[in-house]
Amino acid sequence: MLVGFATGDDAGVYRLREDLAIVQSVDMLTPIVDDPATFGRIAAANALSDLYAMGATPSTALNILALPSGDAEREIARQILRGGYEKLTEGGAAIIGGHTIDDPELKYGVCVTGTIHPGRILRNSAARPGDTLVLTKAIGTGVISTALKGGLAAEEHVAAAAASMSRLNAAAARAATDLGAQAATDVTGFGLVGHLLEMAEASGVGAVIEASRVPLLPGALHYAGMGLLPAGSLRLREAYGCKVDVRSGVDELLVDLLFDAQTSGGLLVPLIEAEAMVSRLHGEGIIEAAVIGRIVAEPRGRVMIV
Repeated sequence: MLVGFATGDDAGVYRLREDLAIVQSVDMLTPIVDDPATFGRIAAANALSDLYAMGATPSTALNILALPSGDAEREIARQILRGGYEKLTEGGAAIIGGHTIDDPELKYGVCVTGTIHPGRILRNSAARPGDTLVLTKAIGTGVISTALKGGLAAEEHVAAAAASMSRLNAAAARAATDLGAQAATDVTGFGLVGHLLEMAEASGVGAVIEASRVPLLPGALHYAGMGLLPAGSLRLREAYGCKVDVRSGVDELLVDLLFDAQTSGGLLVPLIEAEAMVSRLHGEGIIEAAVIGRIVAEPRGRVMIV
């Protein structure tokens, strides 16, 4: 075992031989949008993101589906699985099986396996002072999903969030690896601050986020101002707040969004060639990619928001 639980990495890595390792992860979601096929695409992209965060190439996938019994639910399940199939196929993963259970609450996820050379693993523990932080997707899926559940979200904001969540992190992972990155993580359930704290603690470094440079999904700031932060995001701020310093004058709504729990977010990559990575991703149509901060030597295991 090359990577396990100890450093909070996004997937486990097991070496098969000197030049080959497998990377494995599993993730499962309850519906975050109304359309079943879109939900399937988002859930599959979310699972594959764990492989991309390690620098791995997807190879196989196993579907996991929980749903109530009944004819209507079967049709919904077919649409979800079709959406998942589309994204898994786009990522190059072959679906080799799966499992379903009767459950009163619908859930869908994927167990994914990829491959990597043991010398090219992107790790949570490899961020270094002097690295600059790149974020490859805009944040705000948590507040937009909450607005959708409350019937308050504009259609165009939901569509933008769904498109972002459905987009694979494959191009971002290739750019990070090609430009010499040693560390990466994906921004999901622990929010931007939570995942950056995990990286800082595992690497024995500190980090600075420039709040005004963090890309936001359309409508995210508006819904945050309406108080539509998910309960999970509020718990994240309560849990991690003791490890975060906020400079006076930073917009509190922006700070709230930095703690917003994400679904299928972008990669957070510390590297020297940050500007080159952003330029490359912009050229590939990923215009949200941005430099949002830096890794510093001290204080270790803490994040400063400026």
